[in-house]
Amino acid sequence: MQFQVPESLESKRLILRQFKETDWLDLHQYYSDPRATKYTVGRAFTEEETWRTLSMMIGHWQLRGYGPYAVVTKETDRVIGTVGFWYPKGWPSPEIKWALAAEYWGKGFASEAAHLIQITGRRYLPDIQLISLIHPENRASIKLAESIGAQFEKEITFRGANWPIYRHPTDETSDNEVTL
Repeated sequence: MQFQVPESLESKRLILRQFKETDWLDLHQYYSDPRATKYTVGRAFTEEETWRTLSMMIGHWQLRGYGPYAVVTKETDRVIGTVGFWYPKGWPSPEIKWALAAEYWGKGFASEAAHLIQITGRRYLPDIQLISLIHPENRASIKLAESIGAQFEKEITFRGANWPIYRHPTDETSDNEVTL
């Protein structure tokens, strides 16, 4: 399949690339932590559930022509989470998602990667206006979305609650604010 976006991206500290099967154990560091998954999947996953989720993210690329990337630090060459494009069935619109293992929170990795995804989306998916659908109590993700220029648009009913949608900028005005 011809993908609509590059299979890998690079910033100052990170490599974003398509997932491979051997990434599941590093990814499980995120999915097995109830603190990290509280606002995304709502609970810690078993190893088998993490493997299936990894398979789903790989499959997303095949079905949509774009998808979530494995976030790899250049320093450790380990997968620390996922950031990228996400639009599974039942989602209100294509989005930029981010999810990092808790030990990497507060270090700027998520904003660095998400901003790179914004730039990539504008360049390769110009007809798609990307959102981030964020759990209403996830203050850290709301702060991250705002820090990279996404703006609150509206709330929708999703999974039995009102969830805010943050719309990502379609111009390049915020590109100078983040070092890649």
